[in-house]
Amino acid sequence: MTSPTRRTLLIGVLGLLGTGALAACTSPAQTPAPPDSAGPSSTGTAITHVHAITRDTGTGEGPGVILLATHEGLFRLQDRELTRVGPIVDLMGFTATPEGRYLASGHPGTGTDLPEPVGLIESTDQGQTWQVLSRGGESDFHALAAGPDRVLGFDGQLRASSNGRTWSTLEIPSAPAALAVAPSTGTILATTQDRVLRSADAGATWETLDTPQLMSLVAWADEKIIVGAGIDGHLLTSRDAGKTWTASDQPVGEITALGASTTADGEIEALMVADSTVLRTIDGGNTTEQLL
Repeated sequence: MTSPTRRTLLIGVLGLLGTGALAACTSPAQTPAPPDSAGPSSTGTAITHVHAITRDTGTGEGPGVILLATHEGLFRLQDRELTRVGPIVDLMGFTATPEGRYLASGHPGTGTDLPEPVGLIESTDQGQTWQVLSRGGESDFHALAAGPDRVLGFDGQLRASSNGRTWSTLEIPSAPAALAVAPSTGTILATTQDRVLRSADAGATWETLDTPQLMSLVAWADEKIIVGAGIDGHLLTSRDAGKTWTASDQPVGEITALGASTTADGEIEALMVADSTVLRTIDGGNTTEQLL
């Protein structure tokens, strides 16, 4: 088989990044189940696109529940069953902070009393209700990440805020498709159509990370461990903050949402949505567990 050229990879990643960013805005008309019919089971709940996946460790429920931020709102995934939480909001961008706040952006659903676009919204009750913090009617952050002292969002411009209410604009060499912030140091990673960019000074300057291939998504598991989604479907893991990388033995599929954390046993857990399936791995993608 002929190896893909860099030009082919660039075209491919543009398609992947564009699909992830625009899917919710261009999905065919759907009639989602009403909030009370999502119930504990996924049966009858039509999720057309998952924009983000993460584990909320601030719930006090064992290792923490898995959250899916979707075109049809926020869902909790436990024991392979889905429960919708709160109103229907197209959550284009979503992140959970260490102290248990949810931050999101996107578009309001029918009957939801939020502006279009919603700007930056916040939930302090695990997604049951949302309040606009800022930029309501102005920003739809397709990439969103929270660090120890700031929130980053990309709505055509890269913006940073220390309080979620007032924003400054940052310069970045290439438009980010996904953002990730290290939980303690605040080091920023941004996937772009060129390479993964890294900033250790809050976005003032950027350097290109040396990675085996282009990545569509990236996530910090802790201060040193990074998990990335290669554009060829392999899962990539770095244990030294991006200096060296290990790829999964085989592709896991087209990864469209990615989250990472460390378990109580010190294992690296990656949560993925790949080919419309929710997967979990603790060995770098060599074996996966299907969660949904």
